[in-house]
Order: sequence, then structure tokens, then C-alpha cells
Amino acid sequence: MKSLGRLDILINMASIYQQTPNPDGAHWSASLDANAKSAFLFSIHAAPIMKQAGAGRIINFSDWLPVTGRPRYKGYTPYYVSKASVAALTETLALEFAPEILVNAVAPGPIAPPPNLTPEENARVIEATPLARWGGAEEIAKTVLFFVETDFVTGECIRVDGGRHLF
Repeated sequence: MKSLGRLDILINMASIYQQTPNPDGAHWSASLDANAKSAFLFSIHAAPIMKQAGAGRIINFSDWLPVTGRPRYKGYTPYYVSKASVAALTETLALEFAPEILVNAVAPGPIAPPPNLTPEENARVIEATPLARWGGAEEIAKTVLFFVETDFVTGECIRVDGGRHLF
């Protein structure tokens, strides 16, 4: 704000994605703080600036699984709950900040294979994804750009998962 004089777009993309088979309070707090609380705090501090300007966009990052409502992997409870919180936060802030600020979320699925993925694991992801491939960062960028350019979509969470949620 000080250097550019305005704030038009806030992208809340911070995330901790960590398997926690036996989560404790520290795991819970770390996931909720990084994934949900940070989005909340940045949003409530950006909103007055955007409202004063008369417009703004807030784009959060959730995850395809909580948005689908189906936990599929054991050992990710703090992560799953924190990303479900981001989806709920998106809807409530869209209502709170309307009409000046549009608030939406991206829910990525298989975008880029992790570096330690085995060929067998990769084949299972491809087989379980109807579009039969990893999405790539450009698919996320296209979705973010849609949310930046739209003037009539708010409170939405779009899965960018190649149809993975259909299985």
C-alpha cells in the first residue's frame, strides 16, 4: 500500500501439507495457523483498503478433498480440517465483504507430482484422474486469472483437479 498506493488483489496461498499420523496440539495449531488463520488475518487487514477503493479480489487456496467433502487419505487430519476451514472462510468473507470485494477459492488436485513419487504412485494418480494427467501450474494460474477478471462470481471454490473428485 505504501509503495504502490493501492491494493487490488490478495492471494492467500500459504500452506503446510504434512502427514501427521498421530497429530498433537502443535500439529493442529501449525496447520490451522498457516492454512486458515493466515488467510483470515490477511483478508481482514486487506478488506478496509479494498473497500475504501471501492473494489478488490481475495483469492484463497483450499484443497480438492475438503471441497469435495470426502477425506481419502489417513494421517492428514489437521491439513484436511484447515483447508475445509479455508473453504468456509471463503464463503463467509464473500458475504461479509460484498459488494465491493469478491472472495473466491481455488481447490487444487493433482497439479504437480511430488519429487519423491514412485512410478507406481504416479501411475495410480494418472489412472484416478479422468483427464489422465497432472494439471501443471498454468491451470492454477488460469483459475486465479478467472477470479481476478470476473465481476459476478463470489463465494465460490473451484476444484482444479482434472475431474479427480468424480471417483
